[in-house]
Amino acid sequence: MAPPANFAALLEATARVHPDRTALAWDGAALTYGELDARAGGLARTLLGRGLRPGDRVALVIPNRWQLVVGVLGGLKAGLTVAPLDPLLKREELAEILADLKATLVLDDIAAESAGWTTREAPPSAALVLYTSGSTGRPKGALLSHAAVEFAQRSWAGPVMELTPDDVVLAALPLSHSFGLNGALLAPLLVGSTVRLVERFTPDGVASLLKREAISVFPGVATMFRRLLDLPVFADTRLRLAVSGAAPCPWDLAQEWRARTGVRILRGYGMTELFRPLSYLAGDPTDLPDAVGRAVPGVEARVVDDDGRTLAAGEGGELLIRTPAATDGYLGAPDDTRAVLADGWFRTGDLATIDRDGWVRITGRKRERILRAGHSIFPPEVEAMLLTHPDVAEAAVIGVPHAELGEEVAAFVVLRGGARATTNDLIAYCRERLAGYKYPRRVTLMAALPRSTTGKVLKAKLAAEG
Repeated sequence: MAPPANFAALLEATARVHPDRTALAWDGAALTYGELDARAGGLARTLLGRGLRPGDRVALVIPNRWQLVVGVLGGLKAGLTVAPLDPLLKREELAEILADLKATLVLDDIAAESAGWTTREAPPSAALVLYTSGSTGRPKGALLSHAAVEFAQRSWAGPVMELTPDDVVLAALPLSHSFGLNGALLAPLLVGSTVRLVERFTPDGVASLLKREAISVFPGVATMFRRLLDLPVFADTRLRLAVSGAAPCPWDLAQEWRARTGVRILRGYGMTELFRPLSYLAGDPTDLPDAVGRAVPGVEARVVDDDGRTLAAGEGGELLIRTPAATDGYLGAPDDTRAVLADGWFRTGDLATIDRDGWVRITGRKRERILRAGHSIFPPEVEAMLLTHPDVAEAAVIGVPHAELGEEVAAFVVLRGGARATTNDLIAYCRERLAGYKYPRRVTLMAALPRSTTGKVLKAKLAAEG
């Protein structure tokens, strides 16, 4: 069997077919496919010239600019494992990830230099390391192979979005996150579409772009769609498709968006470790209010009981997914890997049903996770930060419903005897030490946390009280 292709070689092929087409556009400037490929080649030459070797890891801490795109493609060309990291992370959070990653090089900017470069076969090492907040509070790096990246992009560009070289795809999502990196960048580049870079989403700025420019596909999270609809005047776009991900898109929001714009929001389900295994498809008009989609071509889904037995259609259990786009595991975390991967199946931690036609409905969570505006937040990470405050004796964090964000982070805290910290003090403490989407906006001081007879915090009771 032929070795898997380096994903960068596939993009080089696109550049050979469409050298003069616009690959990237941003305010007042652009790069063609030929120019983008040459700049990525220049970076690959520089990286190897600095002594890096295939399999080394390079971290990119760069916003949504052409430099980030060149960094990803140039790193892949050189056979490196690329880790795009959110530049909005706090210093302590970034340091923790970099300590786990053990990167040979960290880049926060890239010079414009060009070189011809022909990529060979893929190295045995991973193509990407994408970080997700760990359920134990420690960030985990999901390792994605070149084969997984290729399958994911062909799925995104093909049945999911049906992209063509004539499409212009808005990249307003953070490209350091899985949804933005794949749906808004790599998949469009694979087929020769234009990627319209936006460094940071603002409702007024994006609304203006959608009115002025011929943007045809808008991948976004539900919060973005909600904020655009909340503008006094928003309807005039040239979109053919909007695509939601990273967090559930409420049916009412999807319907309101379609009524206002005439454009469908293509809903789906995914996570960092799996890309987008379940989705509605651009070529199928079916839309169901309560289902997240069904398995895309080449992907399998099933639900199992606590003993791992596959359940019948309509029965509820944990959702398992088998896809060629799945992670090979977590960097340096074999126990975490074994907990989620077995015989090619990934344990999502979500509870679901699958009907006879394959439609998947999420009914709850087996593993704790808060989805705030498309960002995954695991309560143990926030709880651990609160417990570093000298006045905090106990802390419990949950997600509470929020009309615009989906969920908000809420903390319940027991102070030490004699402590005088206020709720605002604790919010400010976390805000200084956690990424903006992670810190709790609501803190409730309690005399004691509700616990079961075995000492487990009763988070369901907190949710009812919150």
